[in-house]
Amino acid sequence: MTGRYAGENQKWIVRTNMWTGTRRMAGLVLAGMAALWSGQSQAQETERANENSMGMFEGRGDVGDVGVAYRGSLEYDAGKGTYTIAGGGENMWFGRDVFHFAWKRVSGNVTLTADISFVGTGKNPHRKAVLMVRQSLDADSAYADVAVHGEGLTSLQFRDEKGATTHEVQANVSAPKRVRLVKRGGYYTMFVAGEDGKFVLAGASPLIDVKEPFYVGLGVCSHEKEVVEKAVFSKVDLRERPSQGVGPPIKQYSLMEIISADSGDRRAIYVAEGRFEAPNWMPDGKRLLFNRNGKIETIEVTGGATQKIDTGFLERCNNDHGISPDGKWLVVSDHSQNDLAVTGQSQKEGQSVIYVLPIGGWPRRVTKNAPSYWHGWSPDGKTLAFVGERGGEFDIYTIPVSGGEETRLTQAKGLDDGPEYTPDGKYLYFNSERTGHMQIWKMKADGSEQEQVTFGPENDWFPHFSPDGSRMVFLTYDPSVQGHPENKDVKLRMMSMADGKITELAKVYGGQGTLNVPSWSPDGKRFAFVSYAWVEEEGKE
Repeated sequence: MTGRYAGENQKWIVRTNMWTGTRRMAGLVLAGMAALWSGQSQAQETERANENSMGMFEGRGDVGDVGVAYRGSLEYDAGKGTYTIAGGGENMWFGRDVFHFAWKRVSGNVTLTADISFVGTGKNPHRKAVLMVRQSLDADSAYADVAVHGEGLTSLQFRDEKGATTHEVQANVSAPKRVRLVKRGGYYTMFVAGEDGKFVLAGASPLIDVKEPFYVGLGVCSHEKEVVEKAVFSKVDLRERPSQGVGPPIKQYSLMEIISADSGDRRAIYVAEGRFEAPNWMPDGKRLLFNRNGKIETIEVTGGATQKIDTGFLERCNNDHGISPDGKWLVVSDHSQNDLAVTGQSQKEGQSVIYVLPIGGWPRRVTKNAPSYWHGWSPDGKTLAFVGERGGEFDIYTIPVSGGEETRLTQAKGLDDGPEYTPDGKYLYFNSERTGHMQIWKMKADGSEQEQVTFGPENDWFPHFSPDGSRMVFLTYDPSVQGHPENKDVKLRMMSMADGKITELAKVYGGQGTLNVPSWSPDGKRFAFVSYAWVEEEGKE
């Protein structure tokens, strides 16, 4: 039976099918009941499940206003175990969604898996079939889903709070055979599988605060206001587990992502178990450089196999590395030396020292003192900017690439870190905690005229400039976080240098290793970063 929501009182009328409680009374008794639903801005229609009419799901209906002539439907084939969903709706994007949804209300952690195939060629290649976790049936509800598009694009889409703008992380595969959405606490991960049935992590979301109970289910959106499209979901598997329950072993994974500076669209080009960090975009625009397990590796910006760069005796490279402006030299910060003699004094084992080397050549030490961590290369290629600890204080220094004496540029108490040259070479931007918490500052290249740039309550780190100098991306921690630790919820934010306006590009799970070093593409349209996810190992099916 059906019910409608309408009017000033915002009431949702639902007619449900109820069992009489005995086998002898096998018929259905119809009863009506009213429940108040808030925040609904469009008329909807919903249906509660009859016996076997919806399989594992409890209800289905249109979310948002699809129009009377384009209402969706659900056909469940118990013999085949398939769900054929027809859905209208102009889109599931920006601040609201319009689609047809088959759902069940649950709590705790969930894993939803299915094969998805579209029916017919379709009118719009962006039609979507989704596996979804959703806070409510409101059109602007918080949600996360794995969306398979008609043309094969597969992405983890999410709205992290009610009414917010939708974002996505695109998988680096097209039209996978099988997809999976995993909710673990407030984090969501997307898995895809090919013909071998082996699932691989393909994308991860930021923290999304969905309250229990919530909706989990299947949906279809035609991506055309006056069209209804169909998709078949088969081998559907929904697993529920209490949030505090014991689950499969958990491992950390790293995701190399590329984000558009204009749209915020993201693609995970490389995912691997364990930890890698800090991408640099190489000057040819074709490859990224990053560190893992003390070594430097590269990967094409489209993904694929990684390759190690020969760094000679340097076996403990950290996440402070970069490429010279002419693309011929690599600078690394490395902990390989066991004992560092500086003016006759023995220093702690394995402190960071800066080296330069031809890419794939033999390293040459630049800094005599340690610890020293590289962050910036002057546009003319002659000078390195770095942070060093001297006498218990971390400050900004410069040194000629050829070696020699270092020059101290900052004197303030507390940590100064992350220096990077502006593309014209006139200024160094850096982060400093001299105000009591970490903010972005700038100074002339000789250290004069030091001036605060960001003023918010949060902690800002690692400024990175677009090649034309018009935009600056930086990493932001919550005010409660000290330092720049790993495994935190952080933001990637961008400042327009023309007017100082700051916009939020992405929320990610990361921190240390996410955005330590310059990572803009040469054309200034994208930049690379690393996010992280904790994954339950569920293996093949």
